[in-house]
This record gives sequence, structure tokens and C-alpha cells, in this order.
Amino acid sequence: MSEAPAEAPETAKPSRRPLWMIVVALLLAALALWGASRLTWFAEFRDGGVRGTVLYRETGEQRATALVPLALLALAGVAGVIATGGWARRVLGVVLALAGVAAVWAGVSGVKFSGWADGLPVTQMLLGRGLAVLGGILVAAGGLAAVKGAGAARLGARYAAPATRKKARDPDAELWEALSEGEDPTDVRGRHSE
Repeated sequence: MSEAPAEAPETAKPSRRPLWMIVVALLLAALALWGASRLTWFAEFRDGGVRGTVLYRETGEQRATALVPLALLALAGVAGVIATGGWARRVLGVVLALAGVAAVWAGVSGVKFSGWADGLPVTQMLLGRGLAVLGGILVAAGGLAAVKGAGAARLGARYAAPATRKKARDPDAELWEALSEGEDPTDVRGRHSE
């Protein structure tokens, strides 16, 4: 029975853990998508005329032009998730989830796992597409978590206007609050004059 009161305050206060998990997922997604855009996605040997047979390459950015904008969207999503709450965070979460699906589609579209000529950078090609899929999954997961965790604490919620925040009932918290407002909580004369 002594455990029940300890759990009650935790449910009343919004948790910050989902917010930081979303931020980390979106940052990793942006990094993965940017990395995928820099790797080789397509390579083949072509006749170079006088030069003979040459290796022709295309990067992820050339094959799937949406990779860099999706990486930038994931970075912008970090700021949006931190700054918003409620329905705005839900809308942002839906946009991010759809962007994640687009990134996964870009990674799997046109991929082949066999029939490669010797000497092609097959590992790099598959790694590039794999990073795009991973980045898309992370963006989609971050977006869905933002939809689910729309009520999670947002940055600056602690500093809301006095009319919108709840009054602290803890005497220690009231002392610290008085100090931050520039009052001397130990001044007995100031308290009795009121």
C-alpha cells in the first residue's frame, strides 16, 4: 500500500523521456539519410571510348533526390517536436511518419541483390540503400512517437506564464521560487508586513 502514493505524482507530471527519445531518433535519421545520399547507389562498367571501359557511379543523392530534403525535414522535426505540443505536435508527427515512409520507399525502390559484375562496389550500394531504409524507419518511428506523446513536456513549459502554471505546494520549492523572483525568503519582516 505504501507504493501507491509514490506512483501518483509520476503520472500527474508529463514525462520528458519520450521527447528525448524522439529527438535522438530524428537526429540519427537525419544522419543516416544524409550518409545514404553520399554513398554510391548505382554503378556499372561503360565504354569510355579511348579510355576503354570505365566505372560509372551515381550517388544516392543522384538516384533519389529526396534524401537530402528528407534529412533536412528530420532536422527541422527536432526543433518542431521540442517547440510544440498538443495538436501541433500530432500534425508534425503525421508529416514525419509520411516522410519516413517516403525514405523507406526511396531505399527499396529498384534494389537488386544479385547479378552484379565483378569489381562493382556492391557493399557500398547496399549499405547506401540500407541507410536510407534505416533513416526512414527512424523518421517514421519518431513521427509516430510524436503523435503518441503529444502531451509530453515541451521545452520551456517550466517557464510558462504564472497564470498557466500550477502553484508549487512544496515549501522548499516555494523558497527556491522566491529566490528566483529576487525575494529574500528568510526575511521575516517582509512576510509579516503583507
